[in-house]
Amino acid sequence: MRVVELTPEAVRQQQPYLDWGLTEDEYQRMVSKLGRLPSFTEVGLASGMWSEHCAYKYSKPVLRQFWTHNDRVLMGPGEGAGVIDIGEGKAVVFKAESHNHPSAVEPYEGAATGVGGIIRDIFSIGAEPVAILDSLSFGELNDAHVRHLVDRVVAGIGGYGNAIGIPTVGGETNFDATYAQNPLVNAMCVGVMDRDAIQRGRAAGVGNAIIYVGAKTGRDGINGASFASAEFSAAGDADCAAVQVGDPFMEKLLTDACLEVSRAHRAVLVGIQDMGAAGLVSSSVEMADKAGAGMRLDLDRVPQREPGMTPYEIMLSESQERMLLCVQAGAEQEVMDVFTQNGLDAVAIGRVTAGHQYQLVQHGQVVCDVPVSLLTDDAPIYHQVGVRPARLAKPASDFTPTVTDIRATWLALMAQPTVASKRSLYQRYDAQVKTNTMVLPGGDAGVIRVRGTHRALALTTDSNGRYLYLDPERGGAMVVAEAARNLVATGAEPLGVTDCLNYGDPTNPEHFYELAASAKGIVAATKALNTPVVSGNVSLYNETDGAAIYPTPMIGMVGLIRHLTDVTPNYFREPGEVLYLVGTTGTDFNGTELQKMLTGGVRGRLFGLDLATEQRRQQVVLAAIRQGLVTAAHDLSVGGLAAGLAEMTFTRGIGATVNYAVPNSLWFAETPSRFLVTVAPDQIAAFEQLLGEEACYLGTTTAANTLAVTTQDETIDIPVAELQIQYEEAIPCLMK
Repeated sequence: MRVVELTPEAVRQQQPYLDWGLTEDEYQRMVSKLGRLPSFTEVGLASGMWSEHCAYKYSKPVLRQFWTHNDRVLMGPGEGAGVIDIGEGKAVVFKAESHNHPSAVEPYEGAATGVGGIIRDIFSIGAEPVAILDSLSFGELNDAHVRHLVDRVVAGIGGYGNAIGIPTVGGETNFDATYAQNPLVNAMCVGVMDRDAIQRGRAAGVGNAIIYVGAKTGRDGINGASFASAEFSAAGDADCAAVQVGDPFMEKLLTDACLEVSRAHRAVLVGIQDMGAAGLVSSSVEMADKAGAGMRLDLDRVPQREPGMTPYEIMLSESQERMLLCVQAGAEQEVMDVFTQNGLDAVAIGRVTAGHQYQLVQHGQVVCDVPVSLLTDDAPIYHQVGVRPARLAKPASDFTPTVTDIRATWLALMAQPTVASKRSLYQRYDAQVKTNTMVLPGGDAGVIRVRGTHRALALTTDSNGRYLYLDPERGGAMVVAEAARNLVATGAEPLGVTDCLNYGDPTNPEHFYELAASAKGIVAATKALNTPVVSGNVSLYNETDGAAIYPTPMIGMVGLIRHLTDVTPNYFREPGEVLYLVGTTGTDFNGTELQKMLTGGVRGRLFGLDLATEQRRQQVVLAAIRQGLVTAAHDLSVGGLAAGLAEMTFTRGIGATVNYAVPNSLWFAETPSRFLVTVAPDQIAAFEQLLGEEACYLGTTTAANTLAVTTQDETIDIPVAELQIQYEEAIPCLMK
């Protein structure tokens, strides 16, 4: 449906901005700042730029608490992606984004364009994208609608990533009823570049050209930023027109052309930015704002694929595969030629101007003339006061399960969708294109070789909404710790974090409490583990008719493997190796997979995490790996020791004899700060000397395809094949 523009007075009377996400108070704020009634276009631009998705008007006071810099950080929050030094003249560039709302409405295109957008953030910095990861949360698979979402989201991620030629090397998929109406689709992209070649999104230098490159602008995704800043209704009135449509083949051309300009024409490239949320307005305004400059754009010159587009539509379209460049005056043609030779549009649509005004012209008429600051610094910031949720104020009781038959419980646990193998999902992704992938999906973390060096990067995404539902602050810290353990288990030193903060409506004091409290936990853990938050995004309003998801921050983390010989698998490699548990197991069952499996939900007081202990164990395990003492390592998390031990047997069918004389139930506890590791017999003395009391001997690996287990309560032999059938076939069976 085409937009009909109103006069400023008609805008005041008819209040279309209420449908765009602006409140009456915010409209009046615009009037006060301008000293006049704003035009239809000006109000539309503010609706996008003042949305939570762009302005972080509720979350900014929380985000300011994050720890964002250490001596390795080359660029932190505020640009397209974070950048961290990895040595040998190289840097890693990474960012995560959410595409939750679009994926709930149009799951294929929502997921696909989420991948496309995050890739553009990476190459806008000048980095070559080398890996994609995802973090997905859905409702239960007994729901036909959920199965449809799973199928189409996975198809969208694979369809875009596979076509553009970037490997999808890792991720996670969780299932819980809380996400039935509001799935979470978070995508992360990682790139590598020369550390001295960083590009920024700025438009500086009066008279310099503003060049539009990529696909033409259409009417898809108009005001998607506001759409992503509102909750859903079960009535199903979500706007499909707010979902963008992607073209991965054009994205590949755009990627190659932008990287060529960044490298071969760097001397004349002033700035570059993706046209993401809020489209052309956000990219142009943000580039001018960062440089303290003004800008004037001629909308007649914007490539358009549909006739009669209004300024509102042109500026707020979120058509995909588009970038905005600032280029030195006089160098326009040499830069545009790079794009046109690749079959892409490239047009100079404006100039950097003196002063700080943002002006748009169409058909010779000025349709917008506002200070740049109106759309950036003047956006409202709300300092909410959180209220502890009623569920947390109730006396918390501990879940104390009795497991009388460990075999039956173990088999059932391995078939729980959140524990079970996601192979049937990730096998639809190309994980090995570009031939740099060293650890495939299914490992503790994906591992990518850094070409031209002896180094590698370990990559992971992690979340656990159940933990945060029980304790937002402690749960936030636990997710960071879990991500870091995943990296350490592969032989990597954790470097830094990108996040997607997925929550409900921030105007609800209980939901805002969840956001603020979990941020405290994230801050504490990132400081303790020396992993600053260098990029990320916020996705609020993940609720339907007032029913919100569990608070679910997704932590994406990157680690450095200093030498390729340190890359460590998470599976048993040989019979006759010695198995150790690093860490101790407590009666920690609240919020666990076992509790959900046995009771249908989670409740109680979340168990503790000591960050000093966490850091110490991570450091000693990493030291053991680097000294060549460890042959395999696996982080223990969801499903506890039982799940972790089973997973280590599957790859090569190597069994183990294990004697861990604790009650059956403790095999399923999810006590944090634990690893399973194997050690070659000739390294036992050195390993035990290094680890000391941190390591507990469990047994040895065997050639038999069986786990021979002794607990405090019973002794069993369970064939690895039985566990593996449960593990591998659960999701394919449920998806039928």
